[in-house]
Amino acid sequence: MGRAVGLFAGIGGLELGLGEHGWSTELLCEIDPGAQGVLRARFPGVDLHADITRLRSLPAGTELVAAGFPCQDLSQAGRTAGITGRRSGLVDEVFRLVRRQRGPRWLLIENVPFMLQLGQGAAMRHITSALEDLGYLWAYRVVDGRAFGLPQRRQRVLMLASRTDDPRHVLFSDDAGPREYGDPDRDPCGFYWTEGVRGLGWAVNAVPTLKGGSGLGIASPPAVRLPAGELVTPGITDAERLQGFAADWTAPATNAAGVRGGHRWKLVGNAVSVRMASWLGEQLASPGEALTLGEPLSPGSPWPRAAWGHAGTVYRVDVSTWPVREPYEDLKNFLTDARLLSPRATAGFLRRTDMGTLRFPPGFLDDVRAHLDRMGGWPATS
Repeated sequence: MGRAVGLFAGIGGLELGLGEHGWSTELLCEIDPGAQGVLRARFPGVDLHADITRLRSLPAGTELVAAGFPCQDLSQAGRTAGITGRRSGLVDEVFRLVRRQRGPRWLLIENVPFMLQLGQGAAMRHITSALEDLGYLWAYRVVDGRAFGLPQRRQRVLMLASRTDDPRHVLFSDDAGPREYGDPDRDPCGFYWTEGVRGLGWAVNAVPTLKGGSGLGIASPPAVRLPAGELVTPGITDAERLQGFAADWTAPATNAAGVRGGHRWKLVGNAVSVRMASWLGEQLASPGEALTLGEPLSPGSPWPRAAWGHAGTVYRVDVSTWPVREPYEDLKNFLTDARLLSPRATAGFLRRTDMGTLRFPPGFLDDVRAHLDRMGGWPATS
């Protein structure tokens, strides 16, 4: 398809998926030392820069710029400082480079759905205004990773903009509609063991969104309640595969000085699903006709799950978060590196459930207590 650049590249999810459809990554930019180790090992020979603020220009002939810019200031799990936060405000560096390069053919931005709500839509107004100032027609769609067959309930905003092409034909030409796969009485159910007071993240035949952080301030895997009542956590290679990477994709991260094995969880949680990126690459290669062009959004209305805009007007598009329905991989057959949730983690979760008013699925807490009993009961406290 053409030459691409990956800014805020993480462990290369966008670049890997786009590469399956002909996009050649010419430059990568990523500041995290562990992620840099992964990129050096998995994208050998590609120019790697550490600091986007010191990157002077994009390579000549760049046709696509992919930027999964930091979400820490936008996500509910982060500080929610907004688009002007120290980390998420770096998206303006993307616009600086695009302006200097005089407009690559495509600009792809990825982030968390909470960006649609934060500051009553201030983040979206900032980004779309910048795109229009650069002469881009833009469109975005919230997409669920389960649509691509992986048992992880993961929604992300994919925003695509162009000065020469119509992104609506890429993002809005397919809509399969959502579907639930599984029965809570017969299938594994995922949840956040690091929560218990706020959201549980309950997901049937799937894990909830893998995250770089948690309510306890640590990066951690979710937990899974098996039909027999045992509680397990996926291993790191399971997590990598849940994001569409090969097992041990992030192993080179620990080659960097000072990077511990646990940091791999953060890298995976912050990554872009490879299959989601691959779908987008396929759409770029063969765009269809937009199913609908929508209706103008009333001033002050919340940002919808899909929209496009031009010349200051936003148009709501009625499509689901499932553009396709790829063959689904059941969670019960997916996990190959799971281990039992520890007594300490189980006990901590139960303590937190007593501190709040969160409601739980019928029988769930009984299963948690039974699991703790099988693991030897409440651990001694120092």
